[in-house]
Amino acid sequence: METNDHVLIVDDNRGIRELLATYLEKQGMRVTLTASGRQMRAALEQGAPDLIVLDLILPGEDGLELCRELRAGKFRTVPVLMLTARNEEADRILDLEMGADDYLPKPFAVRELYARIRSVLRRTRMLPPGMQVSETAQMLGFGDWKLDTTARHLLDAEGTMVSLSGTEYRLLRVFLDHPQRVLTRDQLLNLTQGRQADPFDRSIDLLVSCLRQHLRDEPREPRYIKTLRSEGYVFGGRDADCRRSMIRLPRTLFARLALILVIGLAIAQAASFWLTVTEINCHREVRTRIVAGQ
Repeated sequence: METNDHVLIVDDNRGIRELLATYLEKQGMRVTLTASGRQMRAALEQGAPDLIVLDLILPGEDGLELCRELRAGKFRTVPVLMLTARNEEADRILDLEMGADDYLPKPFAVRELYARIRSVLRRTRMLPPGMQVSETAQMLGFGDWKLDTTARHLLDAEGTMVSLSGTEYRLLRVFLDHPQRVLTRDQLLNLTQGRQADPFDRSIDLLVSCLRQHLRDEPREPRYIKTLRSEGYVFGGRDADCRRSMIRLPRTLFARLALILVIGLAIAQAASFWLTVTEINCHREVRTRIVAGQ
């Protein structure tokens, strides 16, 4: 590599730490080894690394807690690659939702870890050709939301902050930078996680679902992220300002019941008025006939 990227490894297994350090240093990387969250914090105080390799199972604080702490603090922009012994899809999604930029299940080949590290570093520094980010503003507005690209969180219309994981932020950023463009699941997976989709990989669908929940986007009537069957997803929130042609219904059950009650009362009043007018007209018609008969 042209520069000596600094990798911080957090793993309580001494054999794995030394194996990774030996291989990565041969590839021209600078490596710092730690075995716990306490040691990780001490190493971070010496300077931010380019990437953190974080084991999920650690003594005391586990990897998820540490990843959450990193994402909430001053090292939130440092990419994290999670090492996990669990290979279930739900567990992998949980790692990503907590802010990990990628994951690698154990056991793994050291060469694959190196490839993942390079992929994550490359992805955090630039998007693939033809998909570069053109917007450099700190705040990106769309619909009722603003995305703070420095703090990496959302702000709603009232200014309430909504936190995003690392992958959720990258997914939303890709959508914002390419509105009204159909993006396939393979493209989204490559742009957000730097890997190709497996035949049964549904991680992007789950991440889109999480992002929709943050945006309070109804899947059946999406305001922001639309699903195109057999194609992928398209974000319609930036160019068109996400206008709906129909009135949006209240989201809570109580508000909807209240709306139905108001509409029902309005209909009842309209019906009562119509009946009153009809009755008056009937009386007038009867009087007219009586007068005409006289």
